[in-house]
Amino acid sequence: MLEKLFHLKANNTSVKTEVIAGITTFLTMAYILFVNPKMLSSIGMDYGSVFVATCLAAAIGCFIMGLIANYPIALAPGMGLNAFFTYTVVGQMGYTWQVALGAVFLSGVIFLFLSLFKIREWVINSIPMPLRLSITAGIGLFLGLIALQKAGIVVSNPDTMVGLGDLSKHGPILAALGFFMIVALSYRKVTGAVLISIFVITAIAVTLGDTQYHGVFSLPPSIMPTIMELDIKGALDIGLVSVIFAFLFVDLFDTSGTLIGVTQKGGLLDKNGNMPRLGRALLADSTATMAGAVLGTSTTTSYVESTAGITVGGRTGLTACIVGLLFLLCLFISPLAQMIPIYATAPALFFVAVLMTSGLAQIDWEDLTVAAPVVTATLSMPLTFSIANGIAFGFISWTAIKLISGRWRDLSLAMWVLSLLFVIKLGFFA
Repeated sequence: MLEKLFHLKANNTSVKTEVIAGITTFLTMAYILFVNPKMLSSIGMDYGSVFVATCLAAAIGCFIMGLIANYPIALAPGMGLNAFFTYTVVGQMGYTWQVALGAVFLSGVIFLFLSLFKIREWVINSIPMPLRLSITAGIGLFLGLIALQKAGIVVSNPDTMVGLGDLSKHGPILAALGFFMIVALSYRKVTGAVLISIFVITAIAVTLGDTQYHGVFSLPPSIMPTIMELDIKGALDIGLVSVIFAFLFVDLFDTSGTLIGVTQKGGLLDKNGNMPRLGRALLADSTATMAGAVLGTSTTTSYVESTAGITVGGRTGLTACIVGLLFLLCLFISPLAQMIPIYATAPALFFVAVLMTSGLAQIDWEDLTVAAPVVTATLSMPLTFSIANGIAFGFISWTAIKLISGRWRDLSLAMWVLSLLFVIKLGFFA
């Protein structure tokens, strides 16, 4: 049955190899089980319900990717977009989390539409690569600021906006220790470096009395507080258009980059360098996003951590299905998730920030018409606390600078249209 479903022999793999690959991938991305509920519960969502939604959304995405697309790529609620969901859409803009879930659902529907009608390639190819890299880097800086804030290292200051926190407290010290541990373990190629750091810092926190041990296993919490609570009608508000597009663009760029990067790593591209069954893979991503919104979590997307499983031999969808099964098993460890302090997950956020900003190395810094919009988009995300604003400023500045510099031929039709829409949004619906 497994041979018929996943074509193991044709992909030069075995059940044993795929199981090991699945476990490896899961260990590298399981930190989302502890980070996502912590983040979303800070805006009033039920912690246990979000934990269950995170497990189920990840499992659904992995199973669809494995069974329909037959790729060793795992999915889960994405870092960056969950922060945007929590701290910008709900925290700063003042929308309810139900409306934010509606926006996530609508972005998934649009993603599905773009994939089915093969408009995705046109959209992505119309947007310059440096701008795409700046959006990823900006999200990284956004996550980095949130991580420092949650660790207590950066605090608000009435005179300078931000300032240094009290470094004598447990939080900042243990958060810094956790980050150092993740980087060192990752450098030494230790599988599950982020997960190990979270558990070590949590164990220290229990010893210090910062958190209480409540056991490890229990029956899954109720998902009723969040399931089917999304407000699609509220998400159709004109002020949320840029938010929906922010969810869509980031998921679009992130998914496309991840799919190509991971399949290239595994030698799964065809002789022309194209990805077979791309439509099915995109279907898995968009469907998982919609399912996650219905269940009660932010955008679900493909994880670049899937390369860890490919490195140890994962080549088929069986790897993704193993990851999905492990996420389902995690439904029974909610007590463990609930006792993890916020400063134990902050290092994971900061580490992801480091990885996301690395793309800036590919920017042509000698060309000011490229460098200026890139810096504008990258810095405006953390400083306005909004991925949507960063994308808008990046598009507008890219178009305006190219136009005034006499390089208007560098601009695609999509850049003209999107820049105009962002000007209208910021000018009249900010």
